[in-house]
Amino acid sequence: MTELRSRVPVYVPMTFVLLIAGTGMVRTLTQHWREGAVLLGGALIVAAVLRLLLPTDRVGLLAIRSRPIDVLCYGGLGTVIAVLAMTITASLLNGG
Repeated sequence: MTELRSRVPVYVPMTFVLLIAGTGMVRTLTQHWREGAVLLGGALIVAAVLRLLLPTDRVGLLAIRSRPIDVLCYGGLGTVIAVLAMTITASLLNGG
């Protein structure tokens, strides 16, 4: 665990999550809303995994509350967003 702590600067986990979320926003703004939404959900799932695996002093801005609450919120919201984006079909969007 000491090796991992010394290798990961504090800003890297949040930067990684923001890069994924930024890519999702770009995809959404370029008319690929489903891919963008899945990427945004994926960014939250990655945040949950990083929050679960990294020590509290190395997770940086991903640590908002206690570890279990953060993992539950990030993972739950990310899963809901990704699943909803993947299950919306064209017939639902066209009203029937």
